[in-house]
Amino acid sequence: MWRQPRVILWTAVSVAALGFLIALEIAARRYGVPGPITNQTREVIFAPKSGPLLYAGMALMMVVLTWRQRCIAAGAAIGIDLVFFLVRWALDARMNFGNGALWVILGCAVIAVTRRTGPERVLLLKGVGLGLLLVTGRKIGDIWLLITSKTRPMVLDQYVATADHALGNPSWLAGRIIAATGPIGAHVLDYVYIQIGVAAVIVALYQLRNVAVERRFPGHHLVRTFLVIGLLGPAIYMIFPVVGPIFVYGAGAFDTGGGHWALADLWPHTPPPIHTPHPMPFDEITPRNCMPSLHTAWATAIFIHSRRAPRILRYGGTFWLIATLGATLGFGYHYGADIIAGVVFAFTIEAALRALDRGWDRPQIQLVAYGTTVFAALLLAYRYLPMRMAQHPWVFGPLLILAMASVVSGYLRTAEPRRPKSAPAQQPEPQPELV
Repeated sequence: MWRQPRVILWTAVSVAALGFLIALEIAARRYGVPGPITNQTREVIFAPKSGPLLYAGMALMMVVLTWRQRCIAAGAAIGIDLVFFLVRWALDARMNFGNGALWVILGCAVIAVTRRTGPERVLLLKGVGLGLLLVTGRKIGDIWLLITSKTRPMVLDQYVATADHALGNPSWLAGRIIAATGPIGAHVLDYVYIQIGVAAVIVALYQLRNVAVERRFPGHHLVRTFLVIGLLGPAIYMIFPVVGPIFVYGAGAFDTGGGHWALADLWPHTPPPIHTPHPMPFDEITPRNCMPSLHTAWATAIFIHSRRAPRILRYGGTFWLIATLGATLGFGYHYGADIIAGVVFAFTIEAALRALDRGWDRPQIQLVAYGTTVFAALLLAYRYLPMRMAQHPWVFGPLLILAMASVVSGYLRTAEPRRPKSAPAQQPEPQPELV
């Protein structure tokens, strides 16, 4: 009885997402740059921006295939990439890999339409859609960031930096620690920060390991949370534009600061003085992508979904969360206030998606409403109470931590116990091969 409204809802969401994608393409064209559809189409022939992400998308798509089909698909992707490599080497063009993975994904879409019927066509198209959503989501994010920099000339960094005194200026502390570790620590954290999508795919592949046997996707998995976070987060950027401490408060240890737009060269050695904050103008290049920290939200989602995985994935999820927190703060990309908002954001979205899958009841509604209220209260406090927060850190610092912990505790008490046991696997049906 619940399944029919859910199908209708997700159909409506899919149509809205397509409209949103087209709108972003049009908006990007207005700013004189190619949009997400154009960028994704170019990667059919030209060197991709991220080869690992394309292969991660192909891996997600292959969860609907048999092992023989997976071997054929992987071999085809590698073979196509070798051909592209030789051609680019001969033409002295920019080198990268990943075209083969995209060709295989698109090829499976063609096979689904021309050689599959009924539920098998739907299942393969779902796999193709899952893979394409991952890679297209990256393109959407790039355009969103461009729009934030073009449409929000004033940023609120002074407010967040002032409020961050209540937390002890963690970005400044983490920045000094990363600088002390030398290039090795910085390179490791940089890789963790950049490849967070690949980490999500690894956990998602474990969750989707039985799709090929059961011929159906589970009701809820990490990819859904990951994509919703990436879709909703940039909308908050438009409401609360912040660029980050390394850009507003100087080049610091990594020489990537805001240049003449920066207020001073203080990060990471000297915390900013406490004074009445004001909106400040900033360049039209730097994304306003700090509030909330989506990298923290994504790493939190990976951590949540890895809790019932094998031990190595649980350790990996914990490592990725800790390393991501270290990178977001230690590279000066985020303030401590952003991190708290990102954790609340992630748990609230995760709770809503779980309730959407299993049906809403009173505790679920209360949890999502509470998480939304706490998130809104954080933004209002950062905007309108930063001086009080900075002047009374022993009051507001613990309050911020307790507010975040209350959402986490509510999720553990309400959402986690509702996890059903895995349904018994269905017997596989004979499937036509790809070739």
